[in-house]
Amino acid sequence: MLKRIADNRDQGSLAVQFRRKRFAFFQSLLSHLERPVRILDVGGTETYWKMMELNTGDQVFISLLNLSQNEVSLPNVTSIAGDARAILAKDASFDVVFSNSVIEHVGTYQDQIQMAKEVRRVGKRYFVQTPNKYFPLEPHFLFPLFQFLPINIRVLLLQNFRLGWFSKTPDKAKAREIVESIRLLDKREFISLFPNAELYEEKIFGMAKSFVAYGGWE
Repeated sequence: MLKRIADNRDQGSLAVQFRRKRFAFFQSLLSHLERPVRILDVGGTETYWKMMELNTGDQVFISLLNLSQNEVSLPNVTSIAGDARAILAKDASFDVVFSNSVIEHVGTYQDQIQMAKEVRRVGKRYFVQTPNKYFPLEPHFLFPLFQFLPINIRVLLLQNFRLGWFSKTPDKAKAREIVESIRLLDKREFISLFPNAELYEEKIFGMAKSFVAYGGWE
């Protein structure tokens, strides 16, 4: 049941409804920019832009940055290989840097700081989203308050159960690697990464589910 609610591949899921609302806000910002517009999507997929019904005739050109290059089919989407912590691009070389639920996956807090610096460096504007650490349901393992359990307990749970988007992982070292690959940010930490940004909060039942930092759109 929780997976159906949180499944970003399901057009009718609550997660996709949140993404559509967030994307509508992004489009409202984008609509004020002169065309053509070059967007760098850090950690993004072509599937996401298809699901958000990207208008391929709008002169918005998207470069997907991931650790490896992937095949794409949309005429205005390209895929490039790279590291979010060291983007091979000149300062302000993109009109917008976009990133959706990626910064929590890049490593330590220092790695997150470095990604944020690169986002601000290569983009004239940015729009970066991440889940809220203090939302009760951990969004990757779909286990209440999972992020606050001791690391050994989280590893043990993953060794013995399928959790969220992750299969049961009996190997202790592999389970630990998976658990440690996600570092959720709280509001204070996220704001510190983008000190000049405005903050958009996505709320459910009055609680912030995720945050978006956006800057440079004045």
